[in-house]
Amino acid sequence: MNESTVTQAARSSATFRLFAAVYGVICYLIFFGTFLYAIGFVGNRIVPKSIDIGPVTSPTEAVIIDALLLGVFAVQHSVMARPVFKRWWTRFVPQPIERSTYVLASSLAFMLLYWQWRPLPGTVWEIHQPVLAACLWSLSAMGWLIVLVSTCLIDHFELFGLRQSIQFATGRQYAGAQFRTPGLYRVVRHPIMLGFIIGFWATPVMTWGHLLFAVMTTGYIFVGIFLEERDLRAHFGETYEDYRRRVPALVPSLSRATPTQQ
Repeated sequence: MNESTVTQAARSSATFRLFAAVYGVICYLIFFGTFLYAIGFVGNRIVPKSIDIGPVTSPTEAVIIDALLLGVFAVQHSVMARPVFKRWWTRFVPQPIERSTYVLASSLAFMLLYWQWRPLPGTVWEIHQPVLAACLWSLSAMGWLIVLVSTCLIDHFELFGLRQSIQFATGRQYAGAQFRTPGLYRVVRHPIMLGFIIGFWATPVMTWGHLLFAVMTTGYIFVGIFLEERDLRAHFGETYEDYRRRVPALVPSLSRATPTQQ
């Protein structure tokens, strides 16, 4: 290999490292904007189009479209997270930006849902008592806060691909995800999912469209937990099995569990 070839390869590598860093940052910012919009979308606050605000169609059409939109997200989110798919996917998408690409695809699936969601008017329940309504809004806010805090406990930036791309860009070796059970993970195995469930269900006004969203996303959460735990058991073996035996999935235990690793 002559000197010009070496120089060209070095420049190409440097260019890709810069691209990986910029790409990771952009994907993360898109995700974070999508996450913030989700809070307003479910809560019918601030955002221009929400779960109960938008073009009204026939109930049958709305149910079909909304179910398909949720199905698109569920399939994308689950299939792309499976190890078998990752092994195939990384033949085309470089490993340093694989997680960022997954996060971007999930964000785009949610954006499609926000854009095309059809409200289903009609009230399932409505709380008029101001104090009780305020308690439900507070509970919803707590659910979203649990989601955000839980991601930070296990490395927020790694979970959403930014750490991998930045470490690659700076020439550091990514060590891979480690099994840890800090904070909330000592009392429930899936605090992120618990937070989502609380955020989706805690509302003083439950419409039929909101109920459809809450039921389908909750059902998907249980399917997702099953698939994720199958992969975790295969990857971490007895370490995860022991954790699974001691710590409940979603309902916090009254007795404090001692984690295998902290």
